[in-house]
Amino acid sequence: MKLSHSSASLFLFVAPAWALPAPQSGASGVVDPPGPSGASGSLRGPESLLGNNPSIPIPTEPSTVIPPDQFELAPGQTEDEQLGLYINLTEVKNPQPIRGGSTGPTDPGPRTEAYDRLNSDLFIPPGTDEGDVSNAKWPFGLSHNRHGLAGAGWARQQNIDQLPIATAMAGVNMRLSPNAYRELHWHKAGEWALMLNGSVRIAAINEEGQSFVDDVTAGDVWFFPAGVPHSIQAFENGCEFLLVFDDGAFSEDETFLVSELFERNPESVVAKNFRTSLWIFPGTPAPANIEEQNVTGPAGTLPKQESYSYHLSQQEPYRVPGGTLKVIDPATFPIAKTFSAALITVEPGAMREIHWHTTSDEWTYFLQGSARLTVYQAPASSRTFDFTAGDVGYVPVPNAHYLENTGSEPLVFLEVLQASTYSDISVNQWLGLTPKQITKDHLNVDDQFLDTLPKTKPFIVPGNPNMTTTNFTGNPL
Repeated sequence: MKLSHSSASLFLFVAPAWALPAPQSGASGVVDPPGPSGASGSLRGPESLLGNNPSIPIPTEPSTVIPPDQFELAPGQTEDEQLGLYINLTEVKNPQPIRGGSTGPTDPGPRTEAYDRLNSDLFIPPGTDEGDVSNAKWPFGLSHNRHGLAGAGWARQQNIDQLPIATAMAGVNMRLSPNAYRELHWHKAGEWALMLNGSVRIAAINEEGQSFVDDVTAGDVWFFPAGVPHSIQAFENGCEFLLVFDDGAFSEDETFLVSELFERNPESVVAKNFRTSLWIFPGTPAPANIEEQNVTGPAGTLPKQESYSYHLSQQEPYRVPGGTLKVIDPATFPIAKTFSAALITVEPGAMREIHWHTTSDEWTYFLQGSARLTVYQAPASSRTFDFTAGDVGYVPVPNAHYLENTGSEPLVFLEVLQASTYSDISVNQWLGLTPKQITKDHLNVDDQFLDTLPKTKPFIVPGNPNMTTTNFTGNPL
């Protein structure tokens, strides 16, 4: 469609129809009450404005099409939509939902342009997206941020209220100020945690009366089974951590607190000085020597094999072309019987290969960089989502998906499964271990393609950091 400059001028200077005064004709069948002093006009319109009235003139309206000189196209927008290149809208003027050409359906608004820029694969979906797939993304930045006492910290959560598809797991992002406590508490759900920054001292006791205390720092993990009481105290520099619970309906607001335990029982039974709910509150500095807080009862301390923490920060990553992985599951962290996770780094242009999980949904948290993910859902639906640091992603079992680094810095994210072993099905490996004749007959590919298929799981595949082009081989152009 060719757009004229006259339509552009009309678009700029004529008020939209909803802002124009309604034509006044005929008598009104509605009597309005007297208005306030100084008011003019009628609060309601006349009955003559009801539909099917040929006497109401059709207004002359401006074009709603955005002229080409009023927007810019990002690299890749004119490429074939089936190619589905990543569209970076960060720098372009007035981004428009065009893919596969220089013109197309434009968006005159109203709209939230910042959301369009952050979610270009929803705003300008690849041509391969099809059907209906439930929302798989929630940014913690849209969660209510609940503050503790006297500036001691905050917490914000994601559960099925925010992301209804996430039925198996929920997340909490929590901050503790220097020396602050997460009050002595327990949960109905199991709590798996990753330290994001800073250090804390954690303490707990189990049903046998065995005690546990440990210091964990950025990159380390802890797990407390459901019902096990524990506390968390930040050291002098403060901290932030991520909590994952094995129940999508979990709410941080329903935590069992020691202060509430005492307050909600008769005063004659408990000491009156526990009559304040604390939640997150300031504290005095923890002693540097952990032994000073290692209180041991007759049952002794928790056996090492049942430890509630694991120093993942000290684990050497598994390196593959295009990135690294750190896997933690009950094989190395036995107490977390149903939690398996991988901390993954993907270099620019590379991607976590197409895969799916056989026994668990995947809950993903993005720590650094930007990425996109396409969820394929049987029989014929798919949708592509974009993520940045602080977002949560969720893919139900056994939907296939990938995670592609769309930025210029390393992408770092956490994959969490409710599984006794961290595992997945690699499409690369699957086809590489399938008899060549079968793969040829299904996909109509040649021997050269078949020879590239690995027999071991690559996890990550390298690629061209230039996201606006591809040569289909994974080799830089």
